[in-house]
Amino acid sequence: MKLATIILPLASLMFVQANAQNQLIASNQPIESMKQPEQAEQYTFQLSDKVTRQHVTYKNRYGITISADLYLPKNRGSEPLAALAISGPFGAVKQQSSGLYAQTMAARGFATLAFDPSYTGESGGEPRNVASPDINTEDFSAAVDYLGLQSFVDRNSIGIIGICGFAGMGLNATAVDKRIKAVATTSMYDMSRVMAKGYFDNLTGEQRTKMLEQMGQQRWADAEKGTPAPSTNNLPEKLQGNEPQFVMDYFNYYKTPRGFHPNSINSNGAWTATNALSFMNMPLLTYINEISPRPIFLIAGEKAHSRYFSEDAYKAAAGQKELMIIPNATHVDLYDKPDVIPFDKLEAFFKKNLQ
Repeated sequence: MKLATIILPLASLMFVQANAQNQLIASNQPIESMKQPEQAEQYTFQLSDKVTRQHVTYKNRYGITISADLYLPKNRGSEPLAALAISGPFGAVKQQSSGLYAQTMAARGFATLAFDPSYTGESGGEPRNVASPDINTEDFSAAVDYLGLQSFVDRNSIGIIGICGFAGMGLNATAVDKRIKAVATTSMYDMSRVMAKGYFDNLTGEQRTKMLEQMGQQRWADAEKGTPAPSTNNLPEKLQGNEPQFVMDYFNYYKTPRGFHPNSINSNGAWTATNALSFMNMPLLTYINEISPRPIFLIAGEKAHSRYFSEDAYKAAAGQKELMIIPNATHVDLYDKPDVIPFDKLEAFFKKNLQ
């Protein structure tokens, strides 16, 4: 794999190859635009006849209203169920990958909750299209709050699945929230590491300083205007054929009927230009060893550009841990391909550990 670096002008994710060819990562709609009600029922997957889906809302510890979909197995009986809180990828919404995971695990006997993170999708929070290592970690704990209050859930049997960039937030939530009994991640990104250090930690101190200076200047502009500017770094509307493979993979998910959703920042929006600020000095996985003795299951594709995040998290974790590398799979394959995602292993992992 060629080493790729990440440069974050104005603190937005911009992927580049070693030859510094800029590529774009989210779409170019105005950041102030809110999602339209008629879009709410658009999903990137068909609803299974084995589950029910109900839209729910609840508030996190910061008072932000979280929008989520609750999935339940149709033939669940009367016993309380083990439950899973699920979110990701970074910039996605519950009608995409997390919803697919949620309904699949619900069909296998779990109560599951796929949620839109704060400031994105149908969840509340102003300004729009902002991420936070703290608040997005809290979003997982708020999902645990909601699940644990339901009569059909065993509150002592709640776990987490984090996908892509929300895998790091899920691990962070598990470290701090001892109510969470087990955690699994797929195609994990440590967003704080990649924003602070670039891909493969290739960002130099000089580049980091320049980025922070640029974001400081952007803050002046935002303060004068009264609203945050959107990033200008977006996925292209058309592929030129010379993009890095993982950029093509992202495009083929977010910008095509396979995974496009109008509420998704990566499909149809842009993060704020200063989005990376808090991630750059708040490392998410500082306390990953404190997840032990609760179990961790990390899943990554053999050909995923992000594979090293899972491998390094595995090394840093203590106690019960497992790393599963899926042969020939890319990062995005684990978003929505049921023949690639090891759902049998996920089911066995959570049934064993949510007791």
